[in-house]
Amino acid sequence: MRYKTSTLCEIAILVAMISILGSIKIPNIIPGIEFQLSAPLAVAICSVFGFKKYIISGILSSVICLALGTQNILNVAIAMQFRLIVGLLLYLAQNHLYMIIFAGPIASLIARFSLFFFLGNLGALTFSMILFTIPGLIFTAIASPILVNILKKIIHKRR
Repeated sequence: MRYKTSTLCEIAILVAMISILGSIKIPNIIPGIEFQLSAPLAVAICSVFGFKKYIISGILSSVICLALGTQNILNVAIAMQFRLIVGLLLYLAQNHLYMIIFAGPIASLIARFSLFFFLGNLGALTFSMILFTIPGLIFTAIASPILVNILKKIIHKRR
């Protein structure tokens, strides 16, 4: 598959943005389950740039963060589930504002709830982990539409 130079540069910038914000986390009582501040940016990227650039950027970011040690396998598993669910929700809702607001929190909750099956007998930990993500969910719901507007303005200025 061939890409234009501008598309490759755009993806590289998106990877850098996701990686940097993904390394900044709202702490959690359970190590490895922190809330990444890249969640609202991820929703905005998917909405503005489309799913293809979003998923490519997300995968590359996860690989880089794993290599740098800023994320572990659990972080990446949650992030990949989050990315797929956000993409599906925005596609189904056709990028409407209400889904831009709620896609991040819904995807985050579903991705974390899926850990219930992974943790087995420690399932109660999953529910406490979900409880501790509430500040991040609220932050994502508020910041996502703001970042969508900022990215749209940047794209408009570029063209």
